[in-house]
This record gives sequence, structure tokens and C-alpha cells, in this order.
Amino acid sequence: MDSLFAALADPTRRAIVDQLRKGEASAGDLARPFALSQPAVSRHLRTLREAGLIDTRRAGTKRMFRLKPHRLSELDAWLDKFRAIMEANYARLDTLLAQEDPKDDT
Repeated sequence: MDSLFAALADPTRRAIVDQLRKGEASAGDLARPFALSQPAVSRHLRTLREAGLIDTRRAGTKRMFRLKPHRLSELDAWLDKFRAIMEANYARLDTLLAQEDPKDDT
């Protein structure tokens, strides 16, 4: 999980992951929306690849990048534990607030 969080901590990498959600793309296509050098984009892509979030394949002279959604599913499953806890906490808070006497607004 640490490598996933570290990779997704950067807003540029999150934007790249979001772009790849729409389908595979070349490094040039992924770099286009950013004011970054090609080496900087390559470093972001390497970080995402090392975290297991993206995969590459050769298409002629280009390298195509694609999202590995199972890694995001793993992250989502981990976060589900916390969602359940928070939902239970909010339900208890709702119950407590519903039991308060509205006349105690002094």
C-alpha cells in the first residue's frame, strides 16, 4: 500500500492515472496537458509503473501506457474498511443528534 499512496500523492501522477482511465496512451499524449519536460513525465510514469499502477507495451516505436485497475481495486478494498467505520460513526452521531432536546439551544 505504501508504494500506491506514494505514487498517488503527487497531483501530476493522479492526473496521469485519470487520463489512463479513458484508455491507453503514449508518453507524449500523457505529457501534453502538463508544462513538464519529457524527462519529468518519464519519471512520473516510472514511479507509477514501479507502484504497479500502470503497464507498458511497445507499439512500433512508441511505448503505450495503460492502467492496471486491479491495483486500484486493492486500494479501494483497503479503504472500504475505513468507510465502514466512518459510516458507523456517522450513524451513531445522527442517533445522538436526533435524541437531543431542541429546547437546549441556549
